[in-house]
Amino acid sequence: MAAIITEKFRMSNAQVFKDQFAGTDSYYMFLGKSSPFSSLDAPSASDSSPPAPADDVTSEFYYHDDMLAAKKLNSSDVSFVIPRRNWVNQATFDMYEHDISSTNTTTSSATNLYNSTFYFVTSEFRVYKVLDNNGGTAMADGPEPTSESNTPFGSNGYVLKYMYSISANDADKFLTNDFIPVKTNTSVASAATDGAIISARVVNAGSGLTNGTYYAPIYGDGTNAGTASGAILRITVAAGQIVKFGLTSGSDTTVHAAGAGYTYGNINLSTLFSDSGLSSATSIGSVGSASVEVIIGPKGGHGFDAPKELGGHYVMVNTTFSNAETQDVTEANDFRRVGILKNPYAFGTTSGNTFLSTGTARTTKALKLASAGLNENFVADEKITQATTGAIGKVVEYDATNDILYYVQERFTDHGTNANKNFVAFSGANTVSGSTGAGTPDANADGTVDGIPFTDGYGNPEIQPDSGDIIYIENRSPITRVSDQVEDIKIIVEF
Repeated sequence: MAAIITEKFRMSNAQVFKDQFAGTDSYYMFLGKSSPFSSLDAPSASDSSPPAPADDVTSEFYYHDDMLAAKKLNSSDVSFVIPRRNWVNQATFDMYEHDISSTNTTTSSATNLYNSTFYFVTSEFRVYKVLDNNGGTAMADGPEPTSESNTPFGSNGYVLKYMYSISANDADKFLTNDFIPVKTNTSVASAATDGAIISARVVNAGSGLTNGTYYAPIYGDGTNAGTASGAILRITVAAGQIVKFGLTSGSDTTVHAAGAGYTYGNINLSTLFSDSGLSSATSIGSVGSASVEVIIGPKGGHGFDAPKELGGHYVMVNTTFSNAETQDVTEANDFRRVGILKNPYAFGTTSGNTFLSTGTARTTKALKLASAGLNENFVADEKITQATTGAIGKVVEYDATNDILYYVQERFTDHGTNANKNFVAFSGANTVSGSTGAGTPDANADGTVDGIPFTDGYGNPEIQPDSGDIIYIENRSPITRVSDQVEDIKIIVEF
């Protein structure tokens, strides 16, 4: 059985995903994995060769174990994006066509419209769609286009349609070397006409035709199709052949009248007129193999819905982690994992529809140590133990100023479980020891220190462990954080 997932299906899924960030669901981008990758994570895994994330039940629990912090994502942090195609002087671009396939490829041999170069972005972040590429030739030498006209215009031998401009804010958040944000310009959209014929193509220029200018009614299902009140194409014949379509002079395109309502259109070269009013019939001569086809625009017209028209089935999620983010994001350790967490609960909450909504959330555990008595010189990633209880963990950060030890307990031997694979929580006023230092939990620490509420010296994470769904995971080589550094994280999801 032959089947295909259509572009509309991909776009619909992208739209649903993007819309969820403006709904009742709560999304967070999280950082994780402060300790180096090793064979515990996957065979041959290392920081220089991060393992591919696994998509299984057990692995999701692991990702929760070494989670460090999370930051809430809002609708302003999400955008449709499309592959970046830059304007280059005298470059050859594809053009918009409605029927690109393996048997009707583009100028660049693409078999799918959205894989072709039928649009580009300029250095000033204006985005244009190519409606006619002058028979698949290179653009003439000249400046990059700057017009923001709502009607098609000529530029360096091409016919272009202005789509939208990328704002400075969107460029900062969603522009990369490989992708650009895509949004509909409301002015362009309001000027679009559904089913208007904007361009055409010469399939066969013919030979021995009678030179001159002709007007052809465009037949089909458009409003008043085939009449002087419908769409009309102007055809120029020179040297016995139909001239390639495009601009002939000024702003006058070969489409004399665009019409409206067309989902298909046909040209009959045996029924032509010498005037645009279609009152004086004439002949082009022996038509022979000459053939002209009109190009059907997208639903709504060119510019009506830029993400759909330009293949915006990619969604970029972007946020930044700067400084300590209200003390929730450690600056004393690196991270190797980023991901997106959907609908986590606040610590101590396990049911209902009231999900975590704070701007940032710390996901590590914390110990408030007594300020005197032992050499509290813990370093990042060292193993810590509590001999009395048998608890094991890994240091994320030691705050010597406030005597707070941040740590995680992973489900690996010597990372959070003992030799019997048993997990034991740190508890009581029992000494916690590492290879470089030791400390005693302050059993009298009941209150908030540096934003963390402690009970008997122990502080819980702000997210309920294992709550929510991890919908995206990415392993990376270690990224070191420092106090004056901003981590700008962009995640691109393709549907």
